[in-house]
Amino acid sequence: MTAPSARPSLASFWHDLPRDGKLLVSTVVFQSIGTGLVLPFGVVYLNEVRGIALETVGLLLALQAAVGIAVVAPVGALIDRVGPRRVYASSLVALTVADVLLARATTVGQAAFALILLGYGFGVVWPASSALIGNLIPSGLRQRYFGVNFTLLNLGIGIGGIVGGRFVDVDRPETFVAIYLLDALSYLPGLVILLGPLRGARDRVERPVDTVAGSVSYRALLRDPHLRVLLALVAVAALVSYPQLNAGLPAYARAEGQISTQGLGYAFAANTLVIVVLQLFVLQRIEGRRRTRVAMVMAGTWAVAWSLLGATSLVPGTIVATVLLAACTGIFGLGETMLQPTTAAMVNDLAPDHLRGRYNALSSLMFSVAFVVGPVVASFLIGRDLGWGYIGFLVGGCALLVFMALAAERRLPAHVNGVRPPAGEPTPTETRISG
Repeated sequence: MTAPSARPSLASFWHDLPRDGKLLVSTVVFQSIGTGLVLPFGVVYLNEVRGIALETVGLLLALQAAVGIAVVAPVGALIDRVGPRRVYASSLVALTVADVLLARATTVGQAAFALILLGYGFGVVWPASSALIGNLIPSGLRQRYFGVNFTLLNLGIGIGGIVGGRFVDVDRPETFVAIYLLDALSYLPGLVILLGPLRGARDRVERPVDTVAGSVSYRALLRDPHLRVLLALVAVAALVSYPQLNAGLPAYARAEGQISTQGLGYAFAANTLVIVVLQLFVLQRIEGRRRTRVAMVMAGTWAVAWSLLGATSLVPGTIVATVLLAACTGIFGLGETMLQPTTAAMVNDLAPDHLRGRYNALSSLMFSVAFVVGPVVASFLIGRDLGWGYIGFLVGGCALLVFMALAAERRLPAHVNGVRPPAGEPTPTETRISG
């Protein structure tokens, strides 16, 4: 497809952004610095500091994801009923309490309880925040908003990852306690914004007059072939992405590549650096292009990244292994710059306003399922010295993602796939499901 001759200037983004959008995006860096402090070290903390077996850690992470699966459907309906702002605030409260409990967890039971709260928090935060963005940000700005939001998020994660990597020490458990408590504090600015300045924001969206109250169910939504093919694409992308970066990659790097915690911190920093440096450039290049084609390029970059992860096992415990891991996370980050601005925008461009909570909940469910399957597969294969089988699983998943993107391209409406109508021609009206 030929790209439009004129793309919106990224410099105009902040000027065009509504006041509520500016407030919402302003908390991202604070929150993500806390996330970066703990993100690379969850498996290391539970396994090497608290003495929980690696396979049990995999099950605990799966428990967290299972809770997310259990809550996501009712939460989607709740978002459509009461608005995403209140639901989003409840997730931040849960995440704060979970971090405090996890900092002091010394047994499997205590860790499990904290991870249940994390499961609720992370299961809710994605659909609630995405629905709130969909309500507050005009359609023409959404792709750029999600991209800029992701850039700021990764800037914070990178700062936190570097600080955490240099600070934590498996021989000093108190260093891990400190980073989890700091992560808990990082959620407070967002909570203040949601309960204060955004209290009067456009939150609830009234149901259209031609719909029947109570008639919309998830089963009715899933009759839409457009939504089904989009969810399938999201599911495959989810399986080979974040669960592996957060759980599989650290486990493989430690067990097969024999890479230090400091090396892990630098690898996550490399991931962040690539995203922060390239996200705005990528946003400019993908504007107006078919989002499914962007997904195919993304799948190719991830296949290269996971191959580099496998190569760390050929030179374990060396500087070369650390460099390979940093290259892996950096190339993976390039793929992330394509994932975040496109999939979230596709879901919100497809969703009718009054069903935005349910649509985002279904998208979030795909990630929750991936966070159950991903850590279990990773811990099973790595724990049984089947590291190359794990790498084959990831590369094969990337190949499958290419085929899913091709299938989605044939079925999705053009405006959902990022193709804007010619000047003067109206954007197709989104389908509304009324029963």
